[in-house]
Amino acid sequence: MHPIRLQALREIKHGQSSITNTTTQDLNNAKKISEIYGTATFSLKEMQTKLSREAYESFKKVKAGKEKMDSKLASAVAEAAKSWALQNGATHFTHWFQPLTGLTAEKHDSFISYDDEGGVIEKFSGGQLLQSEPDASSFPSGGMRSTFEARGYTAWDPTSPLFIVEHAGAKILCVPSVFVSYTGHSLDTKTSLLRSIEVLNHSAVAMLKEMGDTQVKQVGATIGCEQEYFLVDQNFVNLRPDLLLTGRTLIGADMPKGQQLEDHYFGAIPPRVQSFMAHAENELYKLGIPVKTRHNEVAPSQFEMAPIYEDANLASDHNMLSMEVLRRVAEEHGFVCLLHEKPFAGINGSGKHNNWSIATDTGENLLEPGKTPHANFRFIAVLSCIMHAVHKHQVALRASIASHGNDHRLGANEAPPAIISVFMGSALTEILNKLEKGDDLSKHSAERSLIDFGLNRLPALPKDTTDRNRTSPFAFTGNKFEYRAVGSSQAISFPVSILNAAVAESMKEFTKRLHAKKAGAVSTDSAVLEVSKELFLESSHIRFEGNGYSEEWRAEAKKRGLSELLKTPESFAAFAKKENHSFLVDTGVYKAEEVDAFIHVKLEQYAKFLDIEAQTLGTLARQYVIPAAQNYQAQLANIVKTLEDVGQNAAKAQKDFLRDLTDAIDSAYIIGAKVKQETAAAHEQTDPLKVATHFGEKVTVAMQELRTVCDKIEAIVPDELWPLPKYREMLFIR
Repeated sequence: MHPIRLQALREIKHGQSSITNTTTQDLNNAKKISEIYGTATFSLKEMQTKLSREAYESFKKVKAGKEKMDSKLASAVAEAAKSWALQNGATHFTHWFQPLTGLTAEKHDSFISYDDEGGVIEKFSGGQLLQSEPDASSFPSGGMRSTFEARGYTAWDPTSPLFIVEHAGAKILCVPSVFVSYTGHSLDTKTSLLRSIEVLNHSAVAMLKEMGDTQVKQVGATIGCEQEYFLVDQNFVNLRPDLLLTGRTLIGADMPKGQQLEDHYFGAIPPRVQSFMAHAENELYKLGIPVKTRHNEVAPSQFEMAPIYEDANLASDHNMLSMEVLRRVAEEHGFVCLLHEKPFAGINGSGKHNNWSIATDTGENLLEPGKTPHANFRFIAVLSCIMHAVHKHQVALRASIASHGNDHRLGANEAPPAIISVFMGSALTEILNKLEKGDDLSKHSAERSLIDFGLNRLPALPKDTTDRNRTSPFAFTGNKFEYRAVGSSQAISFPVSILNAAVAESMKEFTKRLHAKKAGAVSTDSAVLEVSKELFLESSHIRFEGNGYSEEWRAEAKKRGLSELLKTPESFAAFAKKENHSFLVDTGVYKAEEVDAFIHVKLEQYAKFLDIEAQTLGTLARQYVIPAAQNYQAQLANIVKTLEDVGQNAAKAQKDFLRDLTDAIDSAYIIGAKVKQETAAAHEQTDPLKVATHFGEKVTVAMQELRTVCDKIEAIVPDELWPLPKYREMLFIR
């Protein structure tokens, strides 16, 4: 084995022992989850102890959207928050926001201020709580701002609680915030999410009222966001420039064993990983993040965690926090947490399954069908709106999950295809077919049957009315839709904003049609079914129950007129057409300038990420792969020369082997130059779409060619000469 890799292995063995001992001791002294849950958040319960009753009641109304925050209340909350933060050891505060980078951002300010005598005191005013001013010119704006126009504002979002983040001994009070420009345009992903939640609320309440349900005053989207990730030892990552700079391996020969035995999924969690998980969950619980599930995923060294459902805004904040915590805690355990959608070729990549539903303030899930869903007119109506929304705005939904990372995953073995479709399951499909044909739904029963194991010692379990379909990007799973196509590294706010806005528009259309039909209908229920039938018929092409990975489905989808947008550039090119995004402007979720800016930013980011990958791959080829190959080439040449001195034909096999290696080295030089040439050609373009398209269609093809020859060289060069950690080491040595 190469000495550099050998040293990495030795450090792993040493580090694993010390980490395990320390963490075991911490776990033995751990408190119950209920005792630490939310202790790092300035929750309503905490606020009640520190605010006057009047201020507390006023804040609850602000949080519920019934009142606006005034300066007096802001000052009272700020003073209470400062007192709580200081008691918990915080020294600084920051407005924590989510710019268009897809990450989070923060600027720390200490609480200190001068008193009247020139001394220092801790101070946190209502104005500091409500608003801050980071440099907007340093964040992507999609051309909405010139670089010399620096002013931008962060504003507190009172629907999400303040929290304290502790890292390396420092404790920071974080104020969840939106980020807008001096002109009032959104410069983040959170503002649009908050708007979409309000739009969905208004449309849903109006629709229910038209149906005769006057009890519901508020409706909101809820999310249970699963998070997949890989863990790789830090010592290996430090030796891989591609992992350090791009988050994925740009080269790597196939392993004899990957995931083909299906022995990792739901297997016993490795002790070192279990220690990491326990630590990470402990930090998440403190932040009030209700992480519920953890398990091994399909690929080796791949894992997943999932929380309990929360309001969409809070779920979005918590997912961003969760990714930060996973990365930070992984470092403390000698790991690197890889959130890229496809860090390793040949095995499953990672997604972020968004389990989306709609709940009322009366405690009802509007996607809960009950025992006889055909009689639940409200359920049928809401379902028809969602189907109609996904069909009508499939291009926007596809664009919402488009990224350089997801391009490697969508349509692959483990992920939904780049065609948006909806899976309903056999039971609901039967109901919808009957509805569309005008059959009597009263004769249909959707009560759940029981699964009988045929063993007296095992109880019969209730059978769901539908199976799961892993090939569907948008699948109904009993009382929610699983939006499976979202990438593991993505902020969920943009996809959820698009979905909320699309459904809100369809609900508004439903309400309009229902109002018109009620006058001549036998009953409101009959009118509801009639409108539902119309929407189901108009969206029938989006329903698909089969294998979404099959070539037959691609052909069928084309016949149905569904879009197949394989890569990010073409996804945003389609989304840029007014007919595919105007609903966002019409509903008020985005301003027209914000849509244009968002597309610009996404295309620019796509090109920049691929540019970094192309340059990194070129470096790997020139400085690692080719030198290792040439080293072995020289050894083979000496062997051939020695054997030729023995006899003319004695070196034939070695000569053939040497010739194959020499051809591979030559190809690496030639294709490496091609990658460089195509990258330069991409930069010659001026239009962001053309730049991104050239990277997607030309540069990535050349990169794959170079990877293929590099992987071939790795399979030839002896292990002792190969300097880069191999797949088998990174994925199987923990």
